[in-house]
Amino acid sequence: MKTKSIKYILAAGLVCCGLSTNLTSCDVLDEQPRSQFDPTFFNTKAGIEGGLTSLYAHLRYFYGNGYWLNACETGTDEYTYAQSADGNFKDADLSGVGQMSPSNSIAGGCWGTAFANINTASGIIENGASAGIDAALLAEAYFFRAFDYFILVQYYGGVPLDLGAGELKFNTSTVRTSVRNTVPEVYAAIFSDLEKAVADLPETPRLTGTVTKNVARLYLSKAYLTYAWWLENPNNIPTYPECTRNSGEAQSYFQKAYDTAKQAINNPGPYALQPTFYDVNVATNDRNSEIMLYADHDEDEKFGNGGTGYGWGSGGSPENFAYWMETWNYTEMIAKDPEGNNINPVQREAVQGLGRPWTRMAPVADAFMAGGVWEDAVKAIDSRYDATFTLSYFTNWDKSGGSAAYVAGANGSQIKPGESYFSWVPESEDSKINYTGADGKLGFGEMPGHDDFVVAVNHISRKKYPCNWKIGIYRTDNAGGLGSKVNGGSPRPWSIAKFSEFYLIAAEAAVKLNNNAEAVKMVNVLRERAGKQTYCVNARAPFTADHSAEMLAATPATITIDFILDERSREFWGEGYRWFDLVRTQKWAERSAVYHIAGSGYTDMELQEFRRDIPAGYYLRPIPQGQLDGMMMSKEEIAAYQNPAYRN
Repeated sequence: MKTKSIKYILAAGLVCCGLSTNLTSCDVLDEQPRSQFDPTFFNTKAGIEGGLTSLYAHLRYFYGNGYWLNACETGTDEYTYAQSADGNFKDADLSGVGQMSPSNSIAGGCWGTAFANINTASGIIENGASAGIDAALLAEAYFFRAFDYFILVQYYGGVPLDLGAGELKFNTSTVRTSVRNTVPEVYAAIFSDLEKAVADLPETPRLTGTVTKNVARLYLSKAYLTYAWWLENPNNIPTYPECTRNSGEAQSYFQKAYDTAKQAINNPGPYALQPTFYDVNVATNDRNSEIMLYADHDEDEKFGNGGTGYGWGSGGSPENFAYWMETWNYTEMIAKDPEGNNINPVQREAVQGLGRPWTRMAPVADAFMAGGVWEDAVKAIDSRYDATFTLSYFTNWDKSGGSAAYVAGANGSQIKPGESYFSWVPESEDSKINYTGADGKLGFGEMPGHDDFVVAVNHISRKKYPCNWKIGIYRTDNAGGLGSKVNGGSPRPWSIAKFSEFYLIAAEAAVKLNNNAEAVKMVNVLRERAGKQTYCVNARAPFTADHSAEMLAATPATITIDFILDERSREFWGEGYRWFDLVRTQKWAERSAVYHIAGSGYTDMELQEFRRDIPAGYYLRPIPQGQLDGMMMSKEEIAAYQNPAYRN
């Protein structure tokens, strides 16, 4: 990039089940891994094709990375730090237990990855035509250059467009000076690249998982929407580098966002909503028609996926290990077998909803209580609750060779293999629960009519909480056991872009355009689906229900931005959308400054109140210290390069 040595290094990871370096009609990547490319490599067709492959491979350095998920979720109205959190997570929470700084992982989470990929895309764009690459393939490079710049401008504010060879030019030299462009200048480049991508990309993917017109439309509509908010700036959030913004232009960009999203909805191509929310996220249906873009993985280790494999995970990219962070240590449950011996009734298993516990990120209790996005009235009719969280934990000791016929359950019951040992229940059930003496170690309670132990969700703590079922591990090679690779990264693809988001983008833009009827229409498409259920995750059984009429009746007559944010949370909870959503709408401090959660011990039950300090300047993340340290500029110039809230 402009301030660092660019002896250009491409991601050498493999994109399984998605792309081929020879760009033929195959389903699995056939790649010759390389750790480094000479700039002349982009003068050949093989080089361009290898570069295109790397554009997809780089997605795994964001999506599925647990520390990137932390940067996008912790400190919001969805997540706080959990009992085993280190400084990466406590820093992000802004609640007084850590500090946001240019040296932490929040600052450096995307800078180097994004700029490296931008430079690759620019090399492809500059050399592709002369190397015989057609416009549709070059459009993929235009898309990814805009994709990365869009992350950067939301995250840091204005960033360099000139990486050392001129604006949006492929850099091949060592340059250690830099000037940040303004936010409008960066968005102009994003719009230009995405508009070209929409024009030149095909309607249908050339290979499974490659980008199309509608993938580009999704990011173009979201970029229009985000820029419109930036122009309007309703809460006077500062930007950097300082520049003027014409709030009078905001409405035109809200209109563009709406028009682009509606164009995609009306011309879906190969994409479509799944019949139920469960179908979107169940692992057996990965890469379905609703998932438009994903960071791909495969459990067949002969491909390697660019990582260390899926045995004992490394906890680093390109592995998909993010699900660890939102998983509490359920394996510490202890039960008595018929002989009075202690056994672990729920053991680590490579199935969706369990997997490797890491206890780094805990959901805030407020979300599950009265007034929250998952309050009891929502739980009763919205299938997204069941299909988002692991609420029931089923015994599996028999899969590790245990021979006990049962373990002691609640209310004197006997719990057999494959039955629920512990469940989270709604806040309204709390008064029915006897927490005295049921399980002194874990703070479980007993409730009439339940053989399993229970805790009401208004006692969520930093030590135990509902896990994010959607992003959990899944393997097909467990052979009836717990799975020998349960401690590794997940071989599932990470869903990045969903067709469903078009409806919420259109709804949000419609609110800003004072078109309430259209906003209602758009949100109700997803709400109607959310009322339909064909499978219950937390009963592990088919279950037919249709609360779609009730869901529609519960839609407010007037749609507000807060309601849109509630719906976005219910659709995309814990997937890495939240910080961007709250920053875009300038609602971060309003919705996240106060939260409640119980303590870090298993028996901690009483909610404590925590307050976050979210100054307006924190709506931009700090420029990474490593970037500043590599710049050969004056101290004054380097200091001025940093976003103002993080200067010493």
